[in-house]
Amino acid sequence: MEDWLSNNNLYLEASLRWLRLRLQKLVPQEQVAPTTPAPPARAENPTDNTLGSRFAKWKTAAPAPQTQVHLLAEGNRPSLDEQIADATTKREAAAKIDPPPALIFLAQRLGLSSFERDTLLLCAALEFDPGLACLCGIAQGQSRNYPTFGLALSVLDEPRWDVLSAHRPLRYTRLIDINQPPSVPLTASALRADERIVNYLKGLNQIDDRLITILQPLGNSAATPLAPSQQAVVDEILERFRQLTPQATVPVVQLVGGDAASRMAVARHTCAAVSRNLHRLPIETLPTQATEIETLARLWQRESLLLPVALYVELQNFDGVPVETSAPLHRFLSREMGLIFLGVNDAPLRLNSASFSVKVDKPTSAEQCEAWTTVLQGTPEDETVTLAHTLAGQFNLSLSDIHEAALLAAASAMEPGERRKTLWRACRSITTPRLDSLAQRLEPKVTWADLVLPEEQMALMRQIAGQVRERHRVYEQWGFSQRMNRGFGITALFAGESGTGKTMAAEVIANDLQLNLYRIDLSAVVSKYIGETEKNLSKLFNAAEGGGAILFFDEADALFGKRSEVKDSHDRYANIEINYLLQRMEAFSGLAILATNMKSALDKAFMRRLRFIVNLPFPGLKERKLIWQKALPSQTPQKDLDFDRLARLNISGGNIHSIALNAAFLAAQNGQTVTMPILLSAARAELRKLEKGFSEAELR
Repeated sequence: MEDWLSNNNLYLEASLRWLRLRLQKLVPQEQVAPTTPAPPARAENPTDNTLGSRFAKWKTAAPAPQTQVHLLAEGNRPSLDEQIADATTKREAAAKIDPPPALIFLAQRLGLSSFERDTLLLCAALEFDPGLACLCGIAQGQSRNYPTFGLALSVLDEPRWDVLSAHRPLRYTRLIDINQPPSVPLTASALRADERIVNYLKGLNQIDDRLITILQPLGNSAATPLAPSQQAVVDEILERFRQLTPQATVPVVQLVGGDAASRMAVARHTCAAVSRNLHRLPIETLPTQATEIETLARLWQRESLLLPVALYVELQNFDGVPVETSAPLHRFLSREMGLIFLGVNDAPLRLNSASFSVKVDKPTSAEQCEAWTTVLQGTPEDETVTLAHTLAGQFNLSLSDIHEAALLAAASAMEPGERRKTLWRACRSITTPRLDSLAQRLEPKVTWADLVLPEEQMALMRQIAGQVRERHRVYEQWGFSQRMNRGFGITALFAGESGTGKTMAAEVIANDLQLNLYRIDLSAVVSKYIGETEKNLSKLFNAAEGGGAILFFDEADALFGKRSEVKDSHDRYANIEINYLLQRMEAFSGLAILATNMKSALDKAFMRRLRFIVNLPFPGLKERKLIWQKALPSQTPQKDLDFDRLARLNISGGNIHSIALNAAFLAAQNGQTVTMPILLSAARAELRKLEKGFSEAELR
């Protein structure tokens, strides 16, 4: 590193001397004599860079500004042509180092001609030696003490007119800035080397400051754990790269999968394998103006040639991105900009440039179980195996999430039982889906003891909870996953009249499994616009795929209704929604509960895909008595209640809970305890609300 810096400094010193002599050739000899600029000094703290630690910082010791340089008449001084020839020889000798000087390497990477390379040197020279500004002004015969294309065409060898072209690398990759006022010819406009390029020529090779504000550096660290199935994806990408010819364009790699963390982990490991630093471009920071998009693309294209970098663009919710954002993205990706990863959820995008897609999934259930077994070391072996299988069966996590949950549990829990609870809470927190706009989270508080149902229905409810709890054992350990392509989820229908306990039963199951329960807001899901309902459903199911959540579709007949005969476009699109829902329900891997009081209104195709159908009957006399006994909490003051008489009221469990609650408020307002007269008074009001006939005698 130090040797290269010294050699690069010598090359710059020789180049600046050569350039000064070339400029002096345009100046009348009675006005100026040659001088030698002060050599640049080394930096104290070199840093790594794109060429494998080739470039580092060094500071330029600028000479004192010179306003007038007088000719020194010496009879033995070599002629100016001889000095230029000598400077050219020394410059060529200084360039013969390995790796080459920064200016030479830049010209090779960007395809600059020798004339364009020296034009760039002319533009950057004033940053190294401000005294050259005086020579530029004298050489141009006017007050233009700055470089111009006209000056370059006059002072440099092998001039090429195409240096002015906007499509040549000098201008296309923004190596120079042009200040062209109105009515001033391009050849006479002031030129200035880009700050990033000036630093590069000094040996400071860091990413452009204009890109730092919109990019997030991710590095190429492979510390993020990767499952064997995901490592196979990395190997596939690398193999595709090895098959490319040297002249081929590097294709965009589209990482398709539902988990953003897994996609990013694959991208980082791929970059680690090819020694590139990964940067993330958030879609929301992408400019929308065509000129800004073009500038960003060219700047990144330049960085990809000067630094070992790669770009990752995340499109987590691209379906909802407006056209004014998607069009700039396609425009941006149409440029050849080195290695770019594109993270998408469902299907690869159609791009105007070369690309290929690979499927990136979360670790398999077996891989997650193995990861849990590894992080749970220190607990008894039997408990570790059981807990690992339970966690892998209930939560679908990436390996980084598993390690995060384990660290949280290790830091906050000591006893095995507490550790299990902490692990469970950590997993629930990690997998909590973002469903605030599409669903309402319910906090389950009721237990099996609060649920009153006939034995047959209770057995079905416990069977649902048991299947959710043991699905890892059956699917993975007992081999059913090897014979099934779909249907890994569990779907259940709770059918019954209003107030028979459908929502309460869902809460009981969620409480027993210690999982989050989300009631779907149909008003937010269903849209009158074509295709919007399917998009909302896709967001809903994708968010819940991480596990740890139960989807509860209340009043399901509104969404799962029968398909109708197609008579117009409305019927056709309505049927498309139902067809999509049928497919998505079957592919969902979690627990989905449908509740309806109009079972006959559901499409028969849904009935076939339901694993459980629980018909919740209207409570009989025995069930109503149990519901009355459990309706009032033990803390509620009560006296002389006749539950047998209350059970004779032919009402549902939901109505019983409403009566008990209203009676409690009546008693509290009057400073009394809950008694039969108060309960019967509340029952009379409830029956009138339901417009049910009743006898005053039985409520007296």
